Amino acid sequence: MVKPNEGISIAPAPPLTLQQLCLSPKLSPTKEISKNIAPSVTTSTENIAMDRCCSNSSSSSNTRRLSSMWREVQGSKNWENLVDPLDSLLRSEIIRYGEFVAACYDAFDLDPNSKRYLNCKYGKRRMLSEVGLGESGYQVTKYIYATPDIINVFPIGSNNISIGSSCGKWIGYIAVSNDEETKRLGRRDVVVTFRGTVTSPEWIANLMSSLTPARLDPHNPRPQVKVEAGFLSLYTSNEDKKFGLGSCREQLLSEIGRVVNKYKGEDMSITLAGHSMGSALALLLAYDIAELGVNRDKLLNTHHHDDHTVPVTVFSFGGPRVGNSGFKERCEELGVKVLRITNVNDPITKLPGVFLNENFRVLGGKYEVPWSCSCYAHVGVEILLDFFKMHNPSCVHDLGTYLSLLKCPKRLQVQREEGIDFINKAKEFVISRAQNKLNFNAALQWKNAAMNMVNMVQSQRT
Repeated sequence: MVKPNEGISIAPAPPLTLQQLCLSPKLSPTKEISKNIAPSVTTSTENIAMDRCCSNSSSSSNTRRLSSMWREVQGSKNWENLVDPLDSLLRSEIIRYGEFVAACYDAFDLDPNSKRYLNCKYGKRRMLSEVGLGESGYQVTKYIYATPDIINVFPIGSNNISIGSSCGKWIGYIAVSNDEETKRLGRRDVVVTFRGTVTSPEWIANLMSSLTPARLDPHNPRPQVKVEAGFLSLYTSNEDKKFGLGSCREQLLSEIGRVVNKYKGEDMSITLAGHSMGSALALLLAYDIAELGVNRDKLLNTHHHDDHTVPVTVFSFGGPRVGNSGFKERCEELGVKVLRITNVNDPITKLPGVFLNENFRVLGGKYEVPWSCSCYAHVGVEILLDFFKMHNPSCVHDLGTYLSLLKCPKRLQVQREEGIDFINKAKEFVISRAQNKLNFNAALQWKNAAMNMVNMVQSQRT
């Protein structure tokens, strides 16, 4: 009998150069995921290279390159030769989409006394300007709301959860590049961004770890394609009102279909970006778009009598696993491209499926275990960051920290602190968050789920 952790060895890899930006990329989604963790580089022997990374001297050349190689940047070749070392153009695009995601946090109203509580602070026309992206060249076309269905996902003690779980919360937006930006990009870009977990129902949904068939295509349910129940609930649940909001899914597919039809005949891309829970929603949407064929433009390339498929790309920041191996394989068949930017110290990226994941479904590299359909699997290519901060364990999952390291590595202390019990600090942080946000009975259940999550992560690290 094979033990869950058997065969895992975590050993330090040779130090990476600063030209690699302290990154340890996974070059292909089909290659085995390495267990080596690259140690941080804190020497000053390559300060010149670091300064070059922080400068804007390559921005003009990147602009010229982007219009001609945007398909490669969007993953048409699985980012081959772009992540090792990290290409400056790809790096700038990752940052750009990350800032669109950060805007979701900046614009989200968390003031309980505000009339816009748990909604966007600003109207669509001025939202990007208010968060510092007025020169981005994009126009917001729709706000997106999601409704956590806690009653169905977390039924035990759900009557005690008086947190308005049946109401839709603002979770992101859709924006489209204007004509000038479209010329610079080389195509019309449709961006959909999602924030991460903020409200208590979302935290609860994040901690669910049961697989359920996605069944998003009514004509072909594909029962072997399974996804995490909590994420699917956020994606598909409606408001608990007769004339309330439609599901997050309905809002998204309707608007994306409208935009694709409006700009039919143009070169176009659909870029989905999210952080944490938002990464899961982005991947679910990417799969849904491709499975339903919402990204097919029949007017382009009609002289070849062939449908044109608008590329769908996900930029995932600190994202968890979303589905099983069947989900991963179907995404690859459909041509969905996923670039995952993760932190080696971030426990969220190891969930769900700490034990049953892509590393344990095949024995000896030959024999697929009977429970492989119940194994979670990451999708796409991974860029692995390594940073750690002693005083606040939540920073290992913070989007701002991800973007800061990508923008300028020398601004962050990326050396692992000795003698710091990170897991215990993270445990205290997670539990205190649960107790502050939920009433007593619900908090006890949430606390147990949180303890299980952290203990599983600890067992994998030791």
